[in-house]
Order: sequence, then C-alpha cells, then structure tokens
Amino acid sequence: MKTLTLTFLYLSTAAFAGEWLNISDSVTTRVKPGIYGPTAGIAVDRVNGDVFMVVNDQGLWRSHDQGATFERCDGKTIGGRCETGWALNVDPAGRRLACFMIYGDSAMTTDGGETWTKFKTSHLDYGAVDWADTGKRLLALRHESGGMLTTSNDGGLTWTDLEKGFSGCGVLDSTTFVATKMKEPGIFRSTDAGLNWTKVFNETPVSPVPVLFEKAAYWALGKGLLISQDKGVTWSLQGNPVEASYGPFFHTAQHFVVAGKTGFSETTDAGKTWQAAAPLPPGFVINRVGPNYAWDPSSSIFYASTMNKPAFSFKAH
Repeated sequence: MKTLTLTFLYLSTAAFAGEWLNISDSVTTRVKPGIYGPTAGIAVDRVNGDVFMVVNDQGLWRSHDQGATFERCDGKTIGGRCETGWALNVDPAGRRLACFMIYGDSAMTTDGGETWTKFKTSHLDYGAVDWADTGKRLLALRHESGGMLTTSNDGGLTWTDLEKGFSGCGVLDSTTFVATKMKEPGIFRSTDAGLNWTKVFNETPVSPVPVLFEKAAYWALGKGLLISQDKGVTWSLQGNPVEASYGPFFHTAQHFVVAGKTGFSETTDAGKTWQAAAPLPPGFVINRVGPNYAWDPSSSIFYASTMNKPAFSFKAH
C-alpha cells in the first residue's frame, strides 16, 4: 500500500472572459420544481454535447443546443433530485447514462435518452457502472443508510445489498469493485463483486466515485488526481498536484478538466501542467452534498447545478 506526499503547485492564472448564464429558467417557468429549488443535477455527453439537467421532482431534461432549449426526455422514469455531483454517471463513450436519484425513481438509458430502464430500487446518493464491460453491473450507495453498498448485475432490475460502512464506490469490471469506507482511510478493492475487500491504498480520495476512461481509473484526491492502470491494484499520482474534487471530465487522455476549490482546471498534457479554465459560479462551493459540475470539451462550455439554484453554463474563450 502506498501513501503519497504532495507538493501543491499553483495554477497559472487567466483572466476569465464571459459569465455564468442561467439556462434553466426556460424549463422552471413551465413546470413547478420541488421544495429544494429549480435544479439539482447536470451532466454532459462528451461525444455529442447533449446536456442532461435534473429539475427537482420534475424529471430529467435534455438539450441538443448547449442549454438554449430543453425538453423532458426520461419518460417519467426519473424523479426526486441529485444531492451529490456523482449521481449522474455518464458513459465516456457516449449515449449511456445512469441516474442514481434520491426521493424519486432512478433509471438508465443506453440510447442517449430515447428509452429508459427503470431501476427496481432507488434513494441512492451516487453510483457507478461497468460501462467498458457488460454495461449492466451497477454499484451504488444507499441514502442515509449507514453507508450501505448495493449492487445489480442486470442493469438495475434486481439488487443485492452488500454491507454498511462505505463512503464511496467504483466499478472497474463486472466483478472488480473499489470503494472507500466511513471510518477507515484508504481505497479498498474487491474481485468477487463486493463479498471480500482488500486495502490497496492508504489515502482516501475526496471524490466518492472514480472515473473510468480508456481502461484507466482516475480518482480525485483533493490536492491531486490518482490513476490506476491495473484495475485498482495500484494507484499513483497523475501528473502534478491540482485542486481536484470533481472529475476528471475528459476530451482525451491528455486533455481533461477537474473542478476544485479554485475553480475548473484544465490540462492538455495529462496533468503535467494545469491552467485555470473557469471560475466556480457565484455562490457555488466544493462540497460532497450539493454541487454538480460538467464540461463539454468540444464547445469548451462548463455547466453547474445545485439544490436551491438554477443551472448555469459558462463559455470559455
């Protein structure tokens, strides 16, 4: 097991041109959101730029035009809200999205939001999918459950509760899981679909869910970004340290974005150097409960949503 010593490097600064624009009013003036405000959840399909936005208690809405217009797309299979920025799990290869909702129904799509499979369970803080393997193995954390992990191997049709005490989860293939625990630091790994766990890294990532991209797993550490290229057996620092609590959001394995306390940071050389790319929206913070962030790499547009606030977009120049 390995422990990292990080020397934080300050980002080069940039004068931000542009501003955060409200993109949700066109929807929330047509429907009545729930008690926790206009929106709570946002994600982007990195392949085609489609934006998916959760309107509190009014389902999932999709935009084909960078948030200019939205239409509800979930067939009323999505309800409630996202209380965390990891509740919407997008396949990096595009078209597939799993929504792990609380106080409402959860579901997933495999065709960009045209059709949906409703989960037989819900009230989930966040979850992960083995997109690069079967696409049907799900691992999620139940809301206000004492850290109960639950898993499905059939795309959400049936579920099996594992055990309590967990704080984060990831799926590397249909039987290989990684997770963090509430009372013990580190990263834990299972090769038997969560029956047994082995500690493989001494420090605990800030992000509760790792991101898989081109067979590598990335996990935001807070002051840096971890990478594993052997299905979670070993973990090391990817590039130089950076404020990273959300993401990475990928264009390529060399070009991606993370979000942290200093805002959005961008690299074009796999983390060797970092550039400040966009500020956080006014009133937004970095916190496990609340903010949702996303990035459209083709259009250089950043997105943000959180409970009690509209959804916003920011066009980087």
